[in-house]
Amino acid sequence: MRLGLTWQSNNNRPIAAAILAPLQATILFDQPSEHYSMSKINIEFTLFSAFYSPLISTMTGGFLKDEGLDFEYTVSAPGVTAITALDNGTADVVQSTLSQGFNTLNKGGVPACVHFAQINEMDGFFLTGRDADPAFSWDKLEGAEVLVHHGGQPMTMFKYACYKGGVDINKIKIIDAGNGGEMDKAYRAGTGQYIHQQGPAPQQLEADGVGHVVTALGPTIGPCGFSSLAAKPEWLETDEAKAFTRAYIKTRNYMNDTPAAEIARAEKPLFPNIDEAVLADCIGTYQKMGVWTRHIDITDAGYEAMLDIFEYDGMLKTRYAYDQVCAKPPIV
Repeated sequence: MRLGLTWQSNNNRPIAAAILAPLQATILFDQPSEHYSMSKINIEFTLFSAFYSPLISTMTGGFLKDEGLDFEYTVSAPGVTAITALDNGTADVVQSTLSQGFNTLNKGGVPACVHFAQINEMDGFFLTGRDADPAFSWDKLEGAEVLVHHGGQPMTMFKYACYKGGVDINKIKIIDAGNGGEMDKAYRAGTGQYIHQQGPAPQQLEADGVGHVVTALGPTIGPCGFSSLAAKPEWLETDEAKAFTRAYIKTRNYMNDTPAAEIARAEKPLFPNIDEAVLADCIGTYQKMGVWTRHIDITDAGYEAMLDIFEYDGMLKTRYAYDQVCAKPPIV
């Protein structure tokens, strides 16, 4: 017996890392021998890139299906956090960041959702330059025109990377070229000497002969709770949440044990404008960086590092307690 599942993105913008057009693909999976009805969960991404492969691969690796979960995914509109989809009930679990909790607390509110599992424990942005530069150092950005992603967290992380790299950010000619797709287009048209992007957009620029990746921000900044999964507390009590968590645990092992080329082959239908070899190169780079650790808990150390980063940028009113933003994943 065959089972049809639908992957659907209703976002009609180019995506920074995937340059993703509106996509709807029907994928047929073999149904397990047990006969049961599938529960359905709705997943939303704030940004869609290979950096979020631990969540993407719950779908493309078949792990949700193995746990009896049908699914649909969407990508938030530009400038809108996926937390909005939790608030309005259109998503069950979303890709987000701890800083969304900081933002709510800064305004005197109480977050209606909790961050219950980590996705990435390191920044996933790269800097691409016009020329190959194996001896790149951060001070080379001084006086240069740099297209920087101006979303709240990406800019804060870029500032912190400059600080850790020993460069005066005020000496950089920062360019705001719009959203990720607009930035990519501007750089390809000749704007700027460097560009700040998540993978696999930088790797595709390199493959197309437009630029050369000169550094990754993650190792400069160090480990941190960069991105996470969020949900409503009441959803985390459901059987669907427990099934999702089992699938996610399996996926994190898959991300560490499986060759990048195999992961990329499964994910390729969701990245129609990225070469499969480029996608594999990007995933392999992230694997070597160690951004996808096996455990799923948001660690105290990762949380404290994010407080340090946002405190440096003046984006915290106080250092909020872990349990004001985070919760432990469902016990499975």
